[in-house]
Amino acid sequence: MTLKSVGFPRMMQEAGEKRVFLPEFIQFMAGLGLRVFIEEGYGSRLGYTFEEYRQANPNIHECSREEAFQQDIVIILRSPHMHEFSLLKRGAVLVSMLHYPTRPKRVALLQELGIKAISMDSIANDDNIRLVENMKAVAWNGLEAAFDVLEKRWPGLVRPDGLPIHTLVLGTGMVGKHAVEAATKLGNTERNNAHIASGGPGALAIAVGRNITSNPNTMQRLFSQADILVDATQRRDSSQPVVPNAWIDWLPEHAVVVDLAVDPYTLDTTPPVVRGIEGIPQGNLDQYVYHPDDPKWCEKIPESIPTEKRRTTVTCYSWPGIHPDACMRHYARQLAPLMERLVQKGYDNLSLSGDYFERALYRGTLKAFLETPKKPESTPQRSHRTND
Repeated sequence: MTLKSVGFPRMMQEAGEKRVFLPEFIQFMAGLGLRVFIEEGYGSRLGYTFEEYRQANPNIHECSREEAFQQDIVIILRSPHMHEFSLLKRGAVLVSMLHYPTRPKRVALLQELGIKAISMDSIANDDNIRLVENMKAVAWNGLEAAFDVLEKRWPGLVRPDGLPIHTLVLGTGMVGKHAVEAATKLGNTERNNAHIASGGPGALAIAVGRNITSNPNTMQRLFSQADILVDATQRRDSSQPVVPNAWIDWLPEHAVVVDLAVDPYTLDTTPPVVRGIEGIPQGNLDQYVYHPDDPKWCEKIPESIPTEKRRTTVTCYSWPGIHPDACMRHYARQLAPLMERLVQKGYDNLSLSGDYFERALYRGTLKAFLETPKKPESTPQRSHRTND
């Protein structure tokens, strides 16, 4: 099927979700020869008007939400709600963060409805590295929130004993590496420069991998010294937590837990999916700081999951969305050559025999996911999944 049109529906998640593709990317898509349909109100939360999107281009149209979903290609950063999948026509190409490995029900519905999906988080190069990701923003925005919490307790980020702040990072992949850098710079370069100028004690970061996280005795010693605990893990077995709830008690009372993974609880699948740190909440752009007595702590946690042991937790389904404009410019740069290849080749003609971008795009397709044997090692580095 020749792809002739593209729709851009708004993301209908929490009120704090302001992200949309910016006018320059909409113009780029029109420049590929597509008729572009953007939902009425698209970009209004960031202050953009339809005229700023259209820029007198006759191929860019404002439309209803239903019409945006009825185009040959539908592009939306975060996955639509499952009940909205039926708005797409059979054979349409949905380009979104779909997180195939941890969303089996979503995968099944996409198959049932005949939607030709491309999951942005599965688009990977020949070295299995993601091409559409914002892992630096995931780490820096999460650590910035954690140091904001600590700074309210310790003005100037000076511990009562005058020692450096200790951060323990679980996971040494791409997000973990960015988390180490962010932790040593207090989550914010400007704050770090001021801290240095004032003669502050600074911060230390320790990162550990599976050969440490599987050792309770070592973990207890490390937890007892941590002011900040960061989950940047990518688990081989998502049915088991890395940190059981009881281990939270090893952390000092003032410690802050930083959730950069934000995997959901999906207990009604085989195998089930649980959070990497057991018993912590899952936040969003409306609320991403939870203190232990927060009445909403258990709102998204199944009753069977223990939650007794708690520390202040910063957690957000979409950490990059904290700074929406910068986030969407970043994603647009990464998507541009991929969308150009999609329009040139069409979905059905994508293959591993094509050029660099075609091969990467093919790996993001639902058909590639369904055809590939499911080995934990074959999953590309992900932008903490759900951290879109």
